[in-house]
Amino acid sequence: MFLHLEEYEVIRLCDFEHMNHHEASKAMDISRPTLTRIYGKARAKIADALVTGKQIIIEGGKVYFDSDWYRCRNCNSYFNQPDKGSAVISCPLCRSKEIENCDAMNEDMAESHRQCSDICVCPECGYERPHEAAHPCKDQVCPVCNARLMRKNNLLAKDL
Repeated sequence: MFLHLEEYEVIRLCDFEHMNHHEASKAMDISRPTLTRIYGKARAKIADALVTGKQIIIEGGKVYFDSDWYRCRNCNSYFNQPDKGSAVISCPLCRSKEIENCDAMNEDMAESHRQCSDICVCPECGYERPHEAAHPCKDQVCPVCNARLMRKNNLLAKDL
């Protein structure tokens, strides 16, 4: 059972945040009749999934994210601050002040990815050599320990 992101958001606003349809439609920047139609579809899908035991998969839809995302280093949760006027000072779940901006992390990771994309590395002994076009790293063997090489950025992504 697929629940679109806008259907999830309507359920979150109306049933979890206890907004009425007028308030929720303003928050989503859609008309109240449109919100009511989305709400009806979402509730029918959720009821069907609960009664028949189907899995609910949330995906797709028309969604715009215009606020920064943060990660709590203490509980590892991700959250955003929809109210751009107020600063993020603590995690909404555990109240820890150990938080980091994910947008800055993504920029650092993108730079690291660019720097490592042309290097083949041995995951066993750390041997490195420049990547050769048309010769996949996985088809190359380490001259030191005979293990298969892999692209360095793949090894870094696996460690994250």
